[in-house]
Amino acid sequence: MKILITTDWYAPVINGVVTSVLLLERELRALGHEVRVVTLSSNLHSYREGEVYYIGSVSASRIYPGARLRMNRTRSLLRELVAWGPDVIHSQCEFSTFRIAHVLSERLGVPIVHTYHTVYEDYTHYVFPSRRMGKYVVSYFSRWICKRTSCIVAPSRKVEDLLRRYGVQCRIEVIPTGVDLSAYRRSPDGEKLAALRQRWDIPREKTVLIYLGRMAKEKHLEQLIDQIADAGRDDIVLLLVGDGPDREAALERARERGVPFRFTGMVPHGEVADYYRLGDIFVTASTSETQGLTYFEALAAGLPVLCRRDPCVDGVIEDGANGWQYEDAWDFTCHLSDFCDSAELREKLARGAKTSSERFSAEAFGAAAVGLYESVRESAQLPV
Repeated sequence: MKILITTDWYAPVINGVVTSVLLLERELRALGHEVRVVTLSSNLHSYREGEVYYIGSVSASRIYPGARLRMNRTRSLLRELVAWGPDVIHSQCEFSTFRIAHVLSERLGVPIVHTYHTVYEDYTHYVFPSRRMGKYVVSYFSRWICKRTSCIVAPSRKVEDLLRRYGVQCRIEVIPTGVDLSAYRRSPDGEKLAALRQRWDIPREKTVLIYLGRMAKEKHLEQLIDQIADAGRDDIVLLLVGDGPDREAALERARERGVPFRFTGMVPHGEVADYYRLGDIFVTASTSETQGLTYFEALAAGLPVLCRRDPCVDGVIEDGANGWQYEDAWDFTCHLSDFCDSAELREKLARGAKTSSERFSAEAFGAAAVGLYESVRESAQLPV
């Protein structure tokens, strides 16, 4: 099968969409399919590298940090892709590159499968002063996009339910993004981990709470830090891995509340597994996730997860088996205390985390995507 992936976000950017796209691209090729990618250039120049087409774009960081908008014409690109003749188009973003996916779909009569990665109503504070106005615009826009696809991929049941509430009527399939478990299946490099622990001055006697991800308002990092402070533990250290627009506010809150922390900033993708292994438990207060990809990674590293109760991790984080979903600050404190005070419980949850991660392998993700492409092509459901 010839599969075209269109995405506004791509390497070297690090975020959940890029992780999902790169994994899908790799798994599709491993299954013997021909894959090309259309994405945005980091400047005004359009060019091609191998099977990836980069379209000239300009920064849209005033709308959303790191975002870009397509500027250059794409006629020559469209001609080349029409000549190539993809069998299916898998769109990953709703803005600049979706337009290319839609035009190609109309010209070639091939279906668009679209993954709805982002709960936009959690991000409307970047654009709209009113949450109600933002939700209305997101609802209308989501219906407009979904109407032009043959099928929507929802990374979790939470996203499917959200789209149905928006009034989306097209076919929706729930396919969680997989995790490349190869790095987590290998035995850890003890010397490397010891060097990282020394580099960040992490005492061996401390229980390490790790947050790895984007540091932004919608992740509720300040709330997480308050909960850790209110737990009143003097035997913990918070390891913050990542970066984002809320970094300084979060670090200042940790200082104010007296929470011992280490901030690493962004780390190379190839070292992410090692940083997870520095932790004892993964913590987050976010409810803006569409699937909780970092939760999958933490589980694969053998880390139990302590997260806010959220539909996106129903069936993923199982209370008392591989972590907990907490309801409020008191619930957070109780679970954290149980974890810190019982070596037996810690070992049990770590084993449960490792075992449960196998359900979200990259191989399962790729096979599910191919099955969906074949189903959509056979049903001949084309977008409007």
